[in-house]
Amino acid sequence: MLVHAFAVLLAFQQPAPRTIAIDERLAADARIAIGDRLTVSAQSGAANVDTVIVSAIVKRGADPAEIARSEYRIHMHLDHLQKIAEYGDRVDKFAVATRGPSATEEALAAINLAAFGFQAHRSRDIAVETSKTFQVISRFHRAIGVITIVASAIFLLCIMLLKVEERRRDVAALRLMGISRRTVVQSVVIEAAVLAVVGSALGVAVGFGASLFINWYYQSLYRTPLYFSMITPSIITLAVGLSLILGIGAGLLASLRLVRTPPLALFGR
Repeated sequence: MLVHAFAVLLAFQQPAPRTIAIDERLAADARIAIGDRLTVSAQSGAANVDTVIVSAIVKRGADPAEIARSEYRIHMHLDHLQKIAEYGDRVDKFAVATRGPSATEEALAAINLAAFGFQAHRSRDIAVETSKTFQVISRFHRAIGVITIVASAIFLLCIMLLKVEERRRDVAALRLMGISRRTVVQSVVIEAAVLAVVGSALGVAVGFGASLFINWYYQSLYRTPLYFSMITPSIITLAVGLSLILGIGAGLLASLRLVRTPPLALFGR
């Protein structure tokens, strides 16, 4: 009876294991579930180890800077981390939430004035500095887009010229029947506009399908919720507008070139 009471007393005196949160990548790779007990330490083989209980699995954010990183993340209570890392009260970085832009400026001035050797930055400025690589990639994509549009415009003009040239005899017959040049030009331009609208709809559908496949593949590859391809309403508006302008312009040029030729010359006489 005394032995049992002593064991119960020891159990009450031992502190309960601390809890931690791990990211979903570590949970999936190591097959860790909520409630599992783990042993953590600052370094592999260190003497200062502690047993903890996994209380949460954290989903990773959509941060481009984390794509190429393969490390795992563990969230611990600050005092627990200080104890495990034996780092005392020192910190390398900390984040401060403010109530607005004016409060942010006041906090920056106060921290930079009070802390010698410590520099405070806005999270926006840090994001810009760390995403310069992605800005270069974005500009590179824009350059590819401009080259693609120019090449597509030239290709569309050539196609329209060839299609209109195939109707030389039809246009000549219409002209000999008394159909005005204006009517012929309008019919060709309307046909070109309809083709541009249909082509734009097909292009938007193909773009949506390709975007879904790219996001599915790379999100699975890098295990991130980040979107690698996005089709916004502004992109659709720009694509459809350019398609209409280029299509109508190509149809107009091709039809003007055809109606300015005498009808008998269109028949080859």
